[in-house]
Amino acid sequence: MAKYEINYQVLDEEPKKKITDSEEIFEWLETLVGAFFIVILIFTFLLRIAAVSGESMLPTLEDKDRLIVSYLFYTPENGDIVIVNNENPALDKVIVKRVIATEGQTVDIDFETGTVKVDGTELEEDYINNLTMLDEGGHDYPVTVPEGCVFVMGDNRMNSTDSRDPRVGFVSEDDILGKVIFRIFPFSSIGVPA
Repeated sequence: MAKYEINYQVLDEEPKKKITDSEEIFEWLETLVGAFFIVILIFTFLLRIAAVSGESMLPTLEDKDRLIVSYLFYTPENGDIVIVNNENPALDKVIVKRVIATEGQTVDIDFETGTVKVDGTELEEDYINNLTMLDEGGHDYPVTVPEGCVFVMGDNRMNSTDSRDPRVGFVSEDDILGKVIFRIFPFSSIGVPA
């Protein structure tokens, strides 16, 4: 009986090419430039940075806080903190407020007790700085939010120009620049505002 011998030959892998310092630097630069353009695209089409001006959102947000705002495909919901483009020249151009009610909902404020009701249910507002005792004369309550609008208030109810004030009134959804999703400054308060 014949014996067959089988030889296995291992093919050597190609020797690894040594990367020069200049090639390594070029790869790092290429990665950094790519990351830079991705960040630019994200902040152009998905996110914005906004700054808080004033004390109307105390204690949730403070003056000079820096916020990341998401605005792509955003639909306002009760409790959201939003950035609003305010057209009234007597006020700041951009204001930060909390959505209290959306279109079709009824807002009722009892300025004697400081309670706020939406559709007959009293809101649990553990985020406010003080009760809603100040009537700015913007509406006769109860009031129903018109289509395409929201009713907004600051968390510092005694020091907030918001939907209670005729200079702000109901806010068109088209004037909402986005929802606050993250606080990036000051560093001691980084996180999602409540």
